[in-house]
Amino acid sequence: MRIFEQLESEVRGYIRSFPAVFDTARGSLLHDEQGKRYIDFFAGAGTLNYGHNNPLISAALIEYLQRDGIVHGLDKATVAKKIFLQKFQDTILTPRNLDYKIQFTGPTGTNAVETALKLARLVKRRSNIIAFTNGYHGLTLGSLAVTANNFYRDEFFGMRVNSVHMPFDGYFGPEVNTIEYLRKFLSDKSSGVDLPAAVIVETVQGEGGINVASISWLQQLEQLCREFDILLIIDDIQVGNGRTGTFFSFERAGIHPDMVTLSKSIGGGMPLAMLLMRPQLDQWKPGEHTGTFRGNNLAFVAATQALGYWDNLDLAEAVAYKGNIMAEELNRIAAKYSSLEAKVRGVGMVWGLDIPRPGFAGEVSREAFQRGLLIELAGADDSVLKFLSALTIDEETLREGLTIIDEVIGELLERKDANLRGSAA
Repeated sequence: MRIFEQLESEVRGYIRSFPAVFDTARGSLLHDEQGKRYIDFFAGAGTLNYGHNNPLISAALIEYLQRDGIVHGLDKATVAKKIFLQKFQDTILTPRNLDYKIQFTGPTGTNAVETALKLARLVKRRSNIIAFTNGYHGLTLGSLAVTANNFYRDEFFGMRVNSVHMPFDGYFGPEVNTIEYLRKFLSDKSSGVDLPAAVIVETVQGEGGINVASISWLQQLEQLCREFDILLIIDDIQVGNGRTGTFFSFERAGIHPDMVTLSKSIGGGMPLAMLLMRPQLDQWKPGEHTGTFRGNNLAFVAATQALGYWDNLDLAEAVAYKGNIMAEELNRIAAKYSSLEAKVRGVGMVWGLDIPRPGFAGEVSREAFQRGLLIELAGADDSVLKFLSALTIDEETLREGLTIIDEVIGELLERKDANLRGSAA
């Protein structure tokens, strides 16, 4: 690890959580340079829904490169882009009766969020944006303004301007309807909250701790936006692309957002970010919002292959089946170690085990890594173990990873109890 410590910035993060030099990967398994095997419950923070080196995607990329297909094209027309656009329309938009224009924004999710916020302000001629507690939307300045975690936020970044955070669903407990809370601020001309151009929300807050918005809450939020002439932006960067069991995470609520941001798994492992917008919102002048890498043709090739998983219901049914396994096993673990008072939250194949004992989730993650399992933390206090395996993981490997978590928790608790007994003696 010496070369990384010597040359790479101190800002590096995941290398500290998973201190190994990885070499190869396939599906839901990685191997380091010594050949040690690891189960991946991390999936590139949601980028690898279809697994590492998916054979369908790899074969398509190799064939494309071998025939000298266009790699870099800015926003010029290419065969790869044409095929992807047609596939996205035929497989995703048309079957769902969704009418969206598509803007390729740059290689990462924060580029899509920045574009959505800028366009909303352009269309509505208002600058305020409403986001939610525990929300995460990226770390460039516009996206950072609507990201809630104070680990990332500081006044000297200058990003607090023109954004307001309101309570997410359940923030005050089940007895408080936070949509009515928001309505009060919007309807009161002395609230100090300016009428926003847009509201941006994740239907499931990934980095925020696997907080799942209810169907009713999402429907009420859409109605509120319509009532006050506010654009509704769904950030589907991490929990879209099938993570919740449907391609878009908002499908379960039957809502129709004005804009949707997509990245991570949409590129099939390649960098790609997109903004979907209702056609009447597409008010850009040519070249008004650009980016050198907004036309990643390798990503178009990979994404076209990945979309093939949505030609039928097989993947959605597999997500429902494996999601039930995750829910059952995590609830069993929480009940087994009831002294931890852990809470289980999730939907589809995105689940969190919230352990309120300070530092304990971090200990579990570190010990699990030593035993060959990658799992990251979420939530403001890093108290949530975040289960984010590939959607294509096989049942045996999924259960093996869950068993590692079970065993690690049990042994950590046993070790701590032994230490307490030793101290008392």
